[in-house]
Amino acid sequence: MRESTKGIRRAVFVAFASAALASCEEGVLSPKGPIGQAERTILFDATAIMLAVIVPVIVLTLAFAWWYRAGNPRARYLPDWEYSGRIEMIVWSIPALIILFLGGMAWISSHDLEPSVQIESRNPPLEVDVVSMDWKWLFIYPQQNIASLNELTIPVGTPVHFRLTSSSVMNSFFIPQLGSQIYTMAGMVTELNLSADEEGTYAGRSVQFSGDGFSDMKFDVHVVAPARFSDWVAATKGDGAVLDASGYAQLVRPSQADKPTTYSSIEPGLFDNAVMATMHAEGR
Repeated sequence: MRESTKGIRRAVFVAFASAALASCEEGVLSPKGPIGQAERTILFDATAIMLAVIVPVIVLTLAFAWWYRAGNPRARYLPDWEYSGRIEMIVWSIPALIILFLGGMAWISSHDLEPSVQIESRNPPLEVDVVSMDWKWLFIYPQQNIASLNELTIPVGTPVHFRLTSSSVMNSFFIPQLGSQIYTMAGMVTELNLSADEEGTYAGRSVQFSGDGFSDMKFDVHVVAPARFSDWVAATKGDGAVLDASGYAQLVRPSQADKPTTYSSIEPGLFDNAVMATMHAEGR
């Protein structure tokens, strides 16, 4: 009986440990680009600063409990004690310094990681227009005159400049391993610059609840070598439907769990027309 109980405990421990390690391998703690790496550094720095308070507090709490235990005759009991200038100075100065450190770090990093600032690189940026829909993601490549649904393909080592909008409710675009969650809003355009340093397939998702199909509103990001990206563009141009205004009107209708699709060509100005359409619909 004891052996079976130990086996169950061991299995549960292994399951939790595996889940924790798997989440680290696919989340913000395993960045694959310069923005994600910078954000992880900020997370670690902020944690270290806060641990400078948390660890001493835990240690002192245990030390006080041990020292002022009932069996310690050396512990002094001072029922009339009410004020100490030195203790007040320590109690208030340390949190004030931590707030200054965290605030300064947030101020500097928020400017360094401004989403609209382009990433310095020898390679020219790839332009990608993003439209969040109910409940899917449309990626438009204006330079290549192609588009894809629920699947994003980008070349490794090349900055990607995103312009993002929404066809309906507010949503949130996030590729955890590349960094920088950003909102999409109807009738508005937000900008985001990301880059990937390693080839691979990374998870992208919506992190803003938007209705019944929210759980299926995710996509894969394929980071490939530049030559493979060119081959993918050529293959997409040779096969797939044309995405024009009528096709977009059909696509924008709510649907769930849509399979990845590519479009061999797009109507010129499709993204700008999508933005203007929602602006007119809202009476702006």
